Amino acid sequence: MLAVRTALFLLFQAVTVVPWGLCCLLIAPLPLHLRYQFTIGWTKMVLWAARVICGIGWEVRGRENFPDGPAIILSKHQSTWETFFYVSWLPREVCFVFKRELLWIPFFGWGIGLLKMIHIDRRQGRDAFESVVRQGQRKLDEGRWIVMFPEGTRTRVGSQGKYKSGGARLAVRTGAPVVPIAVNAGECWPKKPIIKRPGRVVVSVGPPIPTAGREPDEVNDEAERWIEAEMRRISPHAYRSPSSPPALHEATS
Repeated sequence: MLAVRTALFLLFQAVTVVPWGLCCLLIAPLPLHLRYQFTIGWTKMVLWAARVICGIGWEVRGRENFPDGPAIILSKHQSTWETFFYVSWLPREVCFVFKRELLWIPFFGWGIGLLKMIHIDRRQGRDAFESVVRQGQRKLDEGRWIVMFPEGTRTRVGSQGKYKSGGARLAVRTGAPVVPIAVNAGECWPKKPIIKRPGRVVVSVGPPIPTAGREPDEVNDEAERWIEAEMRRISPHAYRSPSSPPALHEATS
């Protein structure tokens, strides 16, 4: 039964992404805000389909921790689910930081390209981060939030990747606070296998972490401690010793 529901859900995505992507190209001349609202209509539709077809619901804890101003979101990353959720339901328009190769993906890449997010050209080497800072400051000045996944890639449920300090460095350079988010979407929408499982995803928002006058590694460590401790609270069954404090990794850029 789960396989059938998953197949129907994947079919839904495949059938809708092409016409939606083409429509995104047609509305490219419109202002960014209108393009953004139209484009995320597809991600909202995917979340709706995930709930109706696969039984994946969600709840948000700590909404009051979202600041009324600039912010860098540092989030746990277990699933594609949160990338759809953040653009669809966060209180402000968001920008992801991603490698520019994603722009070449037909329809999906074209859509995110039109949203003017922050892309990295890894061929620039050390200059790539300076490009992220320049782009990031512009996005924050426009009133958008920046979402980054410090572990760099999706992690398995119950595991902890090495937290890189790029997001904290960006926050310190721009002066924006860091908002840590713990999310356990991998329990319903795992990286592997592709089978989707019914359940309720918990999105837990932590208190903003100030960055003024602080070192990036200090900010990164504080975000890591909060996220990993919160993961053990919202998913205690996924960790062998839910009461033990999470181990810190040495932060690198």
